[in-house]
Formats: sequence, structure tokens, C-alpha cells
Amino acid sequence: MRLGFIGTGAITSAIIHGLGTSFADHGVIHVSPRSVAIATALAQAFPHVRVAASNQAVLDESDVIILAVRPQIARDVIPDLRFRTDHHVISLIATLSLETLTGLVAPASTVSKAVPLPSVALGRGPTAIFPPDAIAAALFGRTGTSIQVDRPEVFDALSAATGTMASYLAFAGAISSWLVRNGVTEPQARHYVASIFDGLSRTAIEAPDQSFAALAADHATLGGLNEQLLKHVSDHGVFATLGEGLDDILLRITARSGA
Repeated sequence: MRLGFIGTGAITSAIIHGLGTSFADHGVIHVSPRSVAIATALAQAFPHVRVAASNQAVLDESDVIILAVRPQIARDVIPDLRFRTDHHVISLIATLSLETLTGLVAPASTVSKAVPLPSVALGRGPTAIFPPDAIAAALFGRTGTSIQVDRPEVFDALSAATGTMASYLAFAGAISSWLVRNGVTEPQARHYVASIFDGLSRTAIEAPDQSFAALAADHATLGGLNEQLLKHVSDHGVFATLGEGLDDILLRITARSGA
């Protein structure tokens, strides 16, 4: 595979790190020269990564193209590129609909959208893909889990759910800070909280037939500590507010992608 990245930012770096050195057995990766520091660092870390002279050079030397430019400049960058009919395009630009992308990359024959998360760098990231795309699924299957969907509204919902990452980490941070205020050292508090949530995530992954509600009930012993805090946050509308926030994000995604 000759894989090319248009846009060399944090998510491009995460994907390439997730693919690892073993990708050299499958092909070469071309990255655009924009963000020189990141592109240079990737080329130094992975011998199969090449820094192209320009965005167009990436296209000329690649068969599978990943569009990873910032949404704010996507409509300025993409129209200047000359795609081939045999190009296989995977877009990471959430604000562009599939129909808009198809027009922008014509005459490329195959176009899909994907939402990889930073955790792909560790080989543990879920990546939503629309429409189903065997090449995209195989690629992101190497960096975690590929989730292929055949309806745009499902893809948009999965994209909206990625907006919870910072809140999740802030929630963990609030617990860690509370521990520090109660005498636990900061490194110990951070490790303790991260380990709690890591264990919970693994429990959920290894019990796919159990709903999150069922798992929560299992962990909320009647009259216990978990039941007490669960009631506290529920009574204060935390979960209802979370749903409202996700609704707003979904509206933002659908409004922009339809533009």
C-alpha cells in the first residue's frame, strides 16, 4: 500500500505511530510537508515514512489518501489538488459531508469518512467508518477497532460521542484533585484514578452482553458508596445535562456537514 496523508498534525502522527514499524512490510507512507516538525519527526522515527515536497506530491506518490487537514482550511486546500480516478480517499474532516467530499476529490473513485481518536497511537482506538470500506477497516483495524456503519446519521452520532473525551478526563481529574486535597500525593492519586477507570473499561469490553446500566447496577451495592454517589450525580442532573450537550454537538456536526 502506498499511503498518503494530506495534513500532518496530531491525528496523523497518532495514526502513523499506531501503525508502527510493522507497516513497513505492507508499504510506504508519504506525508505532506506542512507542520515540518511533526513530518520530520515521523520520518526520523519510521524509515518507511517519506516527507513529500508538496501536497500534490503526496497524491502523485500514493494510492490511498487520508485527508487530515483542519476543517477551517479544507475547502481552500482540497480544490487545488488533482486526484486520480484510482485514488482511494479517506477523509477525517468531520465538517464535510460525503456528498461534498465526493465532489471535491473527483474523479477519485472511492470516498469514505473516518473518525480515529488519539488513542490509535497506542493501538487501542475505536474508529468509526462510513460508508463501509474494506481498505479503511483493515487500516484502522491495525490501530485498534474499526466500526463500519452504513447510515450517515449513525456515523454522525458516533462522531458526536467523541466530544466526551475532554469531559471524561476532567471528571477523572476532579477525583484526583479531591484525593490530593485529602492527603494523597498527586502522582499516586493520578495513577490510582487512571487505574480505576482502566479496570472499568476492561470490564465493560470483556462483558459485551451486559449493558452499561447493568454494569452500573452491579457496581452500586444497595446502601453502598457507589449507590450514594450515583444518586448524588443523578439528582443533580449530570446525566440529563450530558445528553443535552451531546444533542447540541450532533446538531453542530449535522449543520456543518450539510453545508
